[in-house]
Amino acid sequence: MQAPQSTVDPSEIAKFEAMAAEWWDPNGKFKPLHMLNPCRLDYITSQIAAEFQRDLTVPSPFEGLRILDIGCGGGLLSEPMARLGATVVGADAAEGNLPVARIHAEKSGLNIDYRHTTAEALAEAGEQFDVVLNMEVVEHVADPLSYLSATATLLKPGGLQICSTLNRNAKSYAMAIVGAEVIMRWLPRGTHEWSKFITPDELFDLLKQAGLMPVDRKGFVFNPLGWSWSISDRDLSVNYVTASTKQT
Repeated sequence: MQAPQSTVDPSEIAKFEAMAAEWWDPNGKFKPLHMLNPCRLDYITSQIAAEFQRDLTVPSPFEGLRILDIGCGGGLLSEPMARLGATVVGADAAEGNLPVARIHAEKSGLNIDYRHTTAEALAEAGEQFDVVLNMEVVEHVADPLSYLSATATLLKPGGLQICSTLNRNAKSYAMAIVGAEVIMRWLPRGTHEWSKFITPDELFDLLKQAGLMPVDRKGFVFNPLGWSWSISDRDLSVNYVTASTKQT
């Protein structure tokens, strides 16, 4: 059998493997993600609850849902999904991330299926999920359309994909690269390539080409005065997130 084509960019994988030990350090190289995570989780949980008619006030509201966290890193999203009762597969092409994720999940008493694999390999194996979390990954792959086509294949009919990335404009360059990498030094220089950023309209078009129906998009907005993130209906100028469904 011919091996599935991969959209993995080896140079991008090397960047994240070099930082793997710091995934759960809130003041380390992944500080921006730790700061953003509550905002991401608010969006993710509300979208899943609405799509699958789940009550977030009850214990284990996502019980019975199978969720893929593609590009899971150290498990910053996989663990909350498991705590909410979902069956979680965390997949990452950077093998060095997974021991960190597994050890942290074990210490937290969580059963998460972490795998060193790609979206294309999972699709080739016929894996199916109710939800695919595709957060801050698409700007790091070699071929966004092929990658999104693979993640779409992984969804069951009626499934939901949450995909976030960075807009491509002067403001995003100033904040995500100059601000985060050069001035604040939250991330090593070269973590992001501005040319790989994707505008919201471009992402919606790619999702449609991949066979999904975009249903929502919001911005994640950083407030430097309050040192906090919030969800915005209007400001998608830097970080933003989309929801799309797979039609039955």
